[in-house]
Amino acid sequence: MSHVSRPFVLAITGASGVVYATRLLETLINTGHDVHLTISPAGATVLKEELDIAVDLDDFHLAAMMLDIEKSEFDRKLEAMRTLAGISTADSNVLATDTILPGEVTYHHHLDFMAPIASGSYLTAGMVVCPCSGGTLSGIVHGTSSNLIQRACDVHLKENRKLVLVPRETPLSVVQLENMTKAARMGATVLPAAPGWYHGVRTLQDLVDFVVARALDQLGVDNVLIRRWGSGNGDD
Repeated sequence: MSHVSRPFVLAITGASGVVYATRLLETLINTGHDVHLTISPAGATVLKEELDIAVDLDDFHLAAMMLDIEKSEFDRKLEAMRTLAGISTADSNVLATDTILPGEVTYHHHLDFMAPIASGSYLTAGMVVCPCSGGTLSGIVHGTSSNLIQRACDVHLKENRKLVLVPRETPLSVVQLENMTKAARMGATVLPAAPGWYHGVRTLQDLVDFVVARALDQLGVDNVLIRRWGSGNGDD
């Protein structure tokens, strides 16, 4: 268990820009947040096409995502706190209460409507669909709930919880623009994967982190992925 009481939900769908999703998942885990993860078949295809990450949706293993989880940093902190408390390093069941553990990931198949995130009675801290395909966007605004991703979005809307949609499509058709407008009117935050260039961009990672930082801001998760405007260069 992490130190955060309510988990976040992350859905990966079949739009380009899946690197934003893997970086978001990595950051949430490393900051001690639990995540419920679900991936559409098209999302799995994009993971393979863009990042050469092969995931089996029927037999999912987090290791396949090749995330940079800071286990070594956690181990160092835990070891130091155990030493101060006089706890034997062999006693792996005793943890300092204020230790920040890496967050846990719970995976749900995209057709598993019995998953806890399919119900409004299961409390979450918010949900992100990243990247959000046009088809998923349409299913969300029309309430079709044809898979767990769309159902979980419907739950977040009806429960008035934070729902962040990260579309990455260009150019945009009238249908897509209208669906984004509908989503915003329903209470979702539409956060296009459109990175800024005014925060000291030097690498592609800087551009990825800009979008991820904005998504984390919407979730209320403190982060230092980018330099903020007014602190030398950064976010507006």
